[in-house]
Amino acid sequence: MGYAKQKPPYDPASDYETDFYLWSYQQAELLRQRRFSELDLPNIIEEIESLGRSDKRALTSAYRVLMWHLLKWQYQPQKRSVSWQVTIRAQRTEIETLEDESPSLAAKAGEIVSRSYAKARSEAAEETSLPLATFPESCEYTLVQLRDFDWLPEATA
Repeated sequence: MGYAKQKPPYDPASDYETDFYLWSYQQAELLRQRRFSELDLPNIIEEIESLGRSDKRALTSAYRVLMWHLLKWQYQPQKRSVSWQVTIRAQRTEIETLEDESPSLAAKAGEIVSRSYAKARSEAAEETSLPLATFPESCEYTLVQLRDFDWLPEATA
């Protein structure tokens, strides 16, 4: 039996807005069966674009949390903890994974770090109760340092 004659194993067709899980399953089945004229292209396009944005948000978040914890590590050495080390390692692992899976995002890491540093700085100031001016206005950590699992900043008096 040819692909064009096969019917998907569900009925009725689901609406993107009312049952996303079923809609995505249906769209995948239509793709497998090469029934391209029946695809919900506008919503498929939106979802594919969303996947890229999601990865970029995840990478931005990982860099932000990493810098936030490195700032705390550097500017509040008396409060250093294993928990901070675990968070730093976890964020570096997440960064490595995301950048390995999406090299084009890795190429934008400098821009991502620059944009997310202000939030990391603000969060570090809030959590440490140190004045915002304590922390540099722009990120002084290099991408090599941020990605290095063994690197930690020295204490700043």
